[in-house]
Amino acid sequence: MLPFEKTLIIIPTYNEIDNIERMITTLFSLHQGVHLLIIEDGSPDGTADVVKKYQEQYPEQLHMIQRTGKLGLGTAYVTGFKWALERKYEFVFEMDCDFSHDPAQVPDLLEAAQSNDLVIGSRYIDGIRIINWPFRRLLLSYLASIYTRFVTNIPVYDTTGGFKCFTRKALESLNLDKIISKGYIFQLELNYKVWSKGLRVKEVPIIFYERRDGQSKMAGGIIFEALFSVLRLRVHKILGKL
Repeated sequence: MLPFEKTLIIIPTYNEIDNIERMITTLFSLHQGVHLLIIEDGSPDGTADVVKKYQEQYPEQLHMIQRTGKLGLGTAYVTGFKWALERKYEFVFEMDCDFSHDPAQVPDLLEAAQSNDLVIGSRYIDGIRIINWPFRRLLLSYLASIYTRFVTNIPVYDTTGGFKCFTRKALESLNLDKIISKGYIFQLELNYKVWSKGLRVKEVPIIFYERRDGQSKMAGGIIFEALFSVLRLRVHKILGKL
């Protein structure tokens, strides 16, 4: 039996009124005992109000940290990781609220985490497993993964995927106050640092679905951040400053 009672799923939200209720009810109906932490960045659409309503139903399992304004994906997860480490969670997930990550696949990652330190839900092993992306975006993402593997030498195919499970050991190996990336390249930075410490990193295949409701949080500056942040990570490793 998988240790859902020792597992925390962190979900950052901003304007997820179309998804948050269904995500909460789906996760709790599928995975009895799992805990959920919402990092809510001041959504004006009432996302936090929905979470508060369900906290009355799940007072021990549903938690929320409210922040003022959009402070970034990276800082949201760092906040959640620190919160988790202050408590007794052994497995900590990153997951999107928009159902691009299938809640039914949580057990696949959690099972692999019983013998690995970081498990990444991969869109690029056993074929390309992305539904409803335009070809240009798919090509850009795939080429970005090739580029980051070439520069960093990390043996991970999906270097920027956001559906993953950390063990407590993996999170404790990181200096969370020295994360240099703020956007989606934050995902690569965590993977790279865990792998560079000699910990076990494993990819498991997932199906990634383009969001059906709400608006994407992707921004144009992500490409430029990725290009320079990947090089910076590699230089930091060479200089022993990672």
